[in-house]
Amino acid sequence: MNEPEKIVSILKSARTIAVVGCSPNPARPSHGVTRYLMDEGFDIVPVNPGHRTILGRPCYPSLSDIPPGIRIDLIDVFRNSSQVAPLVEPAIASGAGFFWMQEGVIDPESARRLEAAGLGVAMDRCILKDHARLLR
Repeated sequence: MNEPEKIVSILKSARTIAVVGCSPNPARPSHGVTRYLMDEGFDIVPVNPGHRTILGRPCYPSLSDIPPGIRIDLIDVFRNSSQVAPLVEPAIASGAGFFWMQEGVIDPESARRLEAAGLGVAMDRCILKDHARLLR
């Protein structure tokens, strides 16, 4: 978990990122980070049960609702730490190779389960900060 070489590798190789907890509100961190990722060329799949579209992209109620034809490389989570565990099985089933918990999102047990299933994990880290620092 939080292994620098794996973080650099996924940031270089990922093309499609599912953003769980993505918000249409420009004042929310998830909105700003998602906008940054889009500006950097990533294909974004917003996940939020309260919206049909966010930032001009189709939005899905859950990871399980993302159509099978959309290949997710990385799942970026903007949820309360207590809401991470229910994302583990859908994340594994999605075929994503990496699960990213944003700053303040901490769930070591879920991280252990994800890693045991073969997913890379970043926890309590900001993808925007890491991308800007490591790849720009």
